[in-house]
Amino acid sequence: MAVNHEWFNADYTVRNAISVIVPAYNEARNLPELVSRIFAALAEREDTVCECIIVNDASTDDTERVLHKLAQKYEGLRNVRMIKNSGQSAALLAGMRLAKGEYIITLDADLQNDPADIPKILEALGTADCVCGYREGRHDSPARRVTSYLGNRVRRWFVDDGVRDAGCGIKGFRRVCLQHIVPFHGVHRFFASMVKNGGLRIVEVPVTHHPRIHGKSKYNFRNRIFWVLYDFFGVAWLRKRYLVIDAEEENLHPSERQ
Repeated sequence: MAVNHEWFNADYTVRNAISVIVPAYNEARNLPELVSRIFAALAEREDTVCECIIVNDASTDDTERVLHKLAQKYEGLRNVRMIKNSGQSAALLAGMRLAKGEYIITLDADLQNDPADIPKILEALGTADCVCGYREGRHDSPARRVTSYLGNRVRRWFVDDGVRDAGCGIKGFRRVCLQHIVPFHGVHRFFASMVKNGGLRIVEVPVTHHPRIHGKSKYNFRNRIFWVLYDFFGVAWLRKRYLVIDAEEENLHPSERQ
C-alpha cells in the first residue's frame, strides 16, 4: 500500500501526520532491515501522511552510503546528518525538531525495538500526550539488566515520573510535548519527566524487545554512571523550578479597544 509523501517539502506541521525518528551511530548493518520494518508498520495507514527521519550522528561506518541507497527506494525517508558526533539526546532532538508530523515516534536503530509496535504506540496516543514503552522479556546481558534496573530505581527516587523503563527507546509524543523538553546531554532519559512537568498526560505500554544481532551497544556502566547521577540532581532541581507558561490572548470587541 502506498504512503502519502506529497507534503515533504512543505515547511509546516501536518495535522495527523506521523514522523518516526531514529538516531543512528554506526548502525549501517541494521538500517536496511530497520527501515523496511518501519515502512511496513506504517503501510496500513494508507490515508495518513508518514515519514521516517534517520539522524546519522556522524557515523564512521557505512551509514551515509546505506542511507543514500535506501532513500532511492523509500520516498518518505529523510536523512539528517549531525555535523559532529553529539550523542543520542542531540540526535533525537534534531530529528524531532525537523519532523513535520503531529505525532512523533522515536526508536533505536539497533533492531532491539520492534517497529511492529508503532501502531500500538499510535493507538495509545489517541488518549495521551506521551506514550512510553517498557520492555517485556528483555534480551540483554544480566549486567545490562541489573544496571538498567538500578538506574530506573534511583531515577524514580530522584525524579518520580511514574515511568518504569526510561531507557526504552520506543516512545510516542504529540507535538505539544516538544515545547517542554529542555535540551541537554542525557535528556532522552528524562523525556517523560519533562512532559509531566508540563502538565501533560503520560501512559505506558508493553513493547517487544529483541537481542542485538549486529554492532554493539554504545553504553556501558563506566561511560554513563557519573553523568546519569549528575543529571538526576539537575532534573530534580528543574522539576521544582520548572515554569509552565499558561496564557491566552483576550479578543476585545473593536469598540472596546482604545
